[in-house]
Amino acid sequence: MLGYWTEKDFEVFETPGLEARMALLKERVRPKFEDLGNYFSAFFSAKGTEEFHPHVAKHMRRTVNPPNDSWVAFAPLKRGYKAIPHFQIGLWESHVFIILAVIYEAPNKPEMASRLLDTAALEELPGDYKLSGDHMKPEAEFLETLGEQGAEKLLVRLRDVKKGEFVLGRHLSREQAVALSKEQFHTFAEETFDQLWPVYEALLNHTKIQQP
Repeated sequence: MLGYWTEKDFEVFETPGLEARMALLKERVRPKFEDLGNYFSAFFSAKGTEEFHPHVAKHMRRTVNPPNDSWVAFAPLKRGYKAIPHFQIGLWESHVFIILAVIYEAPNKPEMASRLLDTAALEELPGDYKLSGDHMKPEAEFLETLGEQGAEKLLVRLRDVKKGEFVLGRHLSREQAVALSKEQFHTFAEETFDQLWPVYEALLNHTKIQQP
């Protein structure tokens, strides 16, 4: 059985040089992000709250340093996604990530953090979920390792610090990812997004996203 992700996908991020890495990223990984973008935009839209749109990372601003990760994001806005909570599927050299994120560009982080602090949404998640306060780094801590106090500290930082971020989801190691078929990966990602959905709704307080 052929895996959906392959070693060659991960090796892209070991390739030196911006041009060489970007060429391989476009050849090997971006077609999968486009495919996942179409599939999971329909998956989120079917939940009936908003129409979701895919946003495949293009890394257009890079002129020297090659990207260390890449992704497709899902959000109910056609143009941009960074200012609102969004879902992502992406790759680092070491793993696949399937996440819900609020990053520093979001203008209403304090309100969203306060909503999560007032709910038990994180406590409902299984033990293999990871939480991070920086979307630029591959590392994240298991929720059960962080404990209630650790998660609360990160949410307080999201609320009070301009650069505070919230990145929550599951990781598949390189070895785990290459062992999954396309159908198995879809199933895993769907399960993850379904379990993250109540956290997403808590962040938004069921507020409709307005199109610009």
